[in-house]
Amino acid sequence: MPAEIHEEITAITKEEKLDKTTEVRKILEIGIAEWHKQTALELLQKGKITFTKAAEIAKLSLWEFADLAKQRKVEWIRFTPEEIEKDSIEASGA
Repeated sequence: MPAEIHEEITAITKEEKLDKTTEVRKILEIGIAEWHKQTALELLQKGKITFTKAAEIAKLSLWEFADLAKQRKVEWIRFTPEEIEKDSIEASGA
């Protein structure tokens, strides 16, 4: 383990007043949860998965995932100007 990471863990264990094993487990859980979220957002943004699948990968409800995507400004709905115009015309009944 790099010295820098070891120092960070030592500082955190002192701050949190937990033993090193518990603190490392806690840090890993946070990191893994963030990895799931980031991976889901990236795959969604690239159009490789559906919104529902992304929420599943992130281990969040659909509403929680929608909030996350909004917070991180992830665009996942893509329409061309022509598609928007066509939908607008069809919706107006013209």
